[in-house]
Amino acid sequence: MRSRLLCADDAGRVFDHPALEAAVAWGDAWRRIERPLAPLPAGATLATLRGWRPVGFDPGGRRFVVVEELRVSGRRFRPHAVGAVLPPGWTRAALPAGDRLPSAPVLPQWAYTAAGWSGGSFVVAALRTDRRRHWDPARFSGPELPGLVEARLAGDPGSRLLRQLSTCALRHRCFTAQNLFYGRDEGALPASNACNARCAGCLSDQPEGGAPASQPRIGQKAAWQELAEIGGRHLARATGRVMVSFGQGCEGEPLCAADTIERAIGEMRGATPRGSINLNTNGSLPDALDRLLHAGLDAVRISLNSADPRLYEAYYSPRSYSFSDVVRSIQFARARGVYVALNLLTFPGVTDREGEVEALADLIARRRVDQLQTRSLAIDPAAYVAIARGRGAGGEPLGLPEMARRLRQRAPWLSIGNFARALNER
Repeated sequence: MRSRLLCADDAGRVFDHPALEAAVAWGDAWRRIERPLAPLPAGATLATLRGWRPVGFDPGGRRFVVVEELRVSGRRFRPHAVGAVLPPGWTRAALPAGDRLPSAPVLPQWAYTAAGWSGGSFVVAALRTDRRRHWDPARFSGPELPGLVEARLAGDPGSRLLRQLSTCALRHRCFTAQNLFYGRDEGALPASNACNARCAGCLSDQPEGGAPASQPRIGQKAAWQELAEIGGRHLARATGRVMVSFGQGCEGEPLCAADTIERAIGEMRGATPRGSINLNTNGSLPDALDRLLHAGLDAVRISLNSADPRLYEAYYSPRSYSFSDVVRSIQFARARGVYVALNLLTFPGVTDREGEVEALADLIARRRVDQLQTRSLAIDPAAYVAIARGRGAGGEPLGLPEMARRLRQRAPWLSIGNFARALNER
């Protein structure tokens, strides 16, 4: 069954088009949908792409159509394109097809996913890439959370870091921050307010005139004593997939606070051998990372958008480091025997180009990377298309399933998913 095109009015009300099929985009190329889309997952939301006209496919005329005007119940309006934002455990397979107006604002930083209407329900161009349920949104932001936060703050009223984490948990609904108050799974330890990259899609620091930041960055570097106390308590008492992680969305690059983190890791490991200590990083400072590995870090997740230096550096805009330093960090981590994951910021039509896939497969196979975490890149699609145009390894887009197949063909041991793995899952 073909999916119908979705359109939204200025108030955000969503309608299905009476005649046009939904279309998708890979990069800036519109495509007809060739296979049924997945039902809208629980926890997903629809999003309006303001200033983007919807693009559908006319099966009779065999052509793409930009919808300039729509009539619903006698009312005419100029519609906006509609996409979906996926919950954890899902990866975007295609972008919404839209025609961006010159006057369109920069879109908020969400990973906009193609969506449609089929069989009486919403559908999306997405793949379920991790079936573990501990990040199910239904487990978070429950009515008991404010009480848990209040009780924890009452036990340590002077902790700046706990106050920050309470804001992250309640206002910004950060799941890893909430886990610290729930006492389970992966807990957040934001440490650094500084960064040595200027990522186009940074969630916590955007230039004037850029996209609205998804959350404010922490105001100052955390103290090692607070990191050690909060992290050590979580490691010793938490249930489930017990882990603490440096490098959260509300901070800069944790390796810029390596001295602080090194002392915190040493203190935590001196107090308990339980659980995993993980670092989410851009991998920019291999010597600093090596010190953390010596201190007791047992897992590292290194973010990248491409294994091609040209596209990588166009997106990250690194300060005083290069892609070769990222590769050295992977080497150092493998030499120490720690678990190495890559956090791949995916964008359909760019990440899955044949040359990009080959470069990524070569990096994974040569460096014996353990896991690939696919992360749909949260950015205005037009902004990333402009960054990627003419950069990186070329070739035709293969699609996410074929990309995964080729990666596993080169690295049969590779685990592909969305979430960090606890000690007993590696």
